[in-house]
Amino acid sequence: MKVAITSTGNNLESKLDLRFGRCGYFIIYDTETKGMEFIPNPNKDATEGAGPASVQLVASKGAKKVVSGEFGFKVKSIFDSLQIQLIVLKDNEKKISDIIELLNHENLN
Repeated sequence: MKVAITSTGNNLESKLDLRFGRCGYFIIYDTETKGMEFIPNPNKDATEGAGPASVQLVASKGAKKVVSGEFGFKVKSIFDSLQIQLIVLKDNEKKISDIIELLNHENLN
């Protein structure tokens, strides 16, 4: 299953970005193949519509779960309609590598 994680940077030592629509990067992690893709967020500086545009980006990559610190009101209903699960982590000190380890042990459901 593919999981999108919001990140402050483009490596495993980067930290979770608490902002969904305006995060620096999305990491698309595949729990089955252990493959990952780092994608710069083209919507982070958008004047408006960053959240919905970011939903479309992660959905187009096949994500079935999204891990972030917070999700705006507008995007929650879009995710619901796409049947994509949201996982809220409030720990902005958590590294991407730590989150991937939790996903591998299925402690993030």
